[in-house]
Amino acid sequence: MKTALRHGWISHLPDFSAPYRASGKITHRAWFSPEEYKRLYTHTRERVRATQGTSWEHAVAQMHDYILFMANTGLRPDEANRLEYRDVTIEQEEQDGERILVIEVRGKRGVGYCKSTSGAVHPFERLVKRNTPKPTDLIFPQDHKKQFNRVLEHCELKFDREGNRRSAYSLRHTYICLRLLEGADIYQIAKNCRTSVEMIEKHYAVHLKNTLDAKAINVRRRTRAVVDA
Repeated sequence: MKTALRHGWISHLPDFSAPYRASGKITHRAWFSPEEYKRLYTHTRERVRATQGTSWEHAVAQMHDYILFMANTGLRPDEANRLEYRDVTIEQEEQDGERILVIEVRGKRGVGYCKSTSGAVHPFERLVKRNTPKPTDLIFPQDHKKQFNRVLEHCELKFDREGNRRSAYSLRHTYICLRLLEGADIYQIAKNCRTSVEMIEKHYAVHLKNTLDAKAINVRRRTRAVVDA
């Protein structure tokens, strides 16, 4: 149509816009609720105990620590796949004395930094002890996609209640949602996850009941007491 307009074959461009703006449905990202997340890591922890002394022991233990590491850092799967041991350091926070991981993340948005929860420290220490790595070795050299899908099927967690399919990305979404449920500052979460506040508000915060202030919602106007004359 633009070519026709330039050649003078038509006098103007027709309006192809829709007469009414469609209201797009906001879809949430598939994540694990606290109860579902506990069911997931309890299952993989029991598998680690059940496979001790077998040829599957290493792979099962790696899967268990992968789940805990991802859900306590909020890394994207592609970021975790590029992560080397030298990119991770264990530090002690000055405020509460908890040990956390400080991670130098290389991903689609360049280089950024991530501070984990304390729950990521023990899985990382087990990874170091189990693999005795060099600093330049990848933390997760194997692709855990197939194994993770099998774990989800065994736990009956492959789909959420809306029918959304879960994947390794769901561990990142779980990290964000759990931080919001605990009352963390949304700007700090966005900064730590290398995303925007708008993305979190659109895909995460609107689906969490704990982000709603019941006191502000249920405010009542004070009425004057009726005094008899």
